[in-house]
Amino acid sequence: MAARPYDRVRGPHETDGNDLPGGVELYHLMPDGGIVLADREGSRELGPEREFLRFIDDGQFAHYLVGDAATSPERPSNATVKLGVVGPRSAFTPHAHGGEHFVLSLGHAACGLYDADRGRVSQVPLAPGMLIRIPEMMPHSFANRGDSPLTILAANTGYGIDHEDYAITATEAEHRASAGAGRSGPTAGPAATALDTATDYRVLAAALRDIELAQRVDGIPGTGVRERLAARLRRVATALEVRR
Repeated sequence: MAARPYDRVRGPHETDGNDLPGGVELYHLMPDGGIVLADREGSRELGPEREFLRFIDDGQFAHYLVGDAATSPERPSNATVKLGVVGPRSAFTPHAHGGEHFVLSLGHAACGLYDADRGRVSQVPLAPGMLIRIPEMMPHSFANRGDSPLTILAANTGYGIDHEDYAITATEAEHRASAGAGRSGPTAGPAATALDTATDYRVLAAALRDIELAQRVDGIPGTGVRERLAARLRRVATALEVRR
């Protein structure tokens, strides 16, 4: 008998994927940072050995959902959307993206942002389910405050990981400044891009160094007692909701 329209499709831990329509992928983002994928080929946990790419720094990983690492204004997909896994008690090297950036945190995270209006670094704590929008070229760094891997969903407009403007670090900004990029007018050079002529790389490098300094001095923020209790309860809830 054919399945009725309202028949329930089981989750990744409950099925080998055979009851999913062809081309459909079902992801379960686990509270311990694991990612389980089910499709017609079966059910499996994603891991860095096959499905993940290096994500800015060693020990951080990404799995593209939309676009790919080669996405760029010259090879557009309009945006890239990817799952990322951030190692326990770790943070990305401070950087700025050529396009705007959205990050959904599924754990306890923090985002260090350079507030140009106030001339200081602001630390924004994130709880599971919070999504943050970061404007184009805003210096920032994303950190995992917890002791388990953190899963994030990240969307960037216009750029994949392989593009030179995907994540501009302080070192790269200083290199571009010394090469004369980021200057309008005749000093910009014939190869200057729209991003180059709109960006003062010396100012960008200084802001990124400020975030680096804050990371060294303050370290990665930890989780509080209530957050750790909530994380344990979330794992219990997942165990009750998902049959293995």
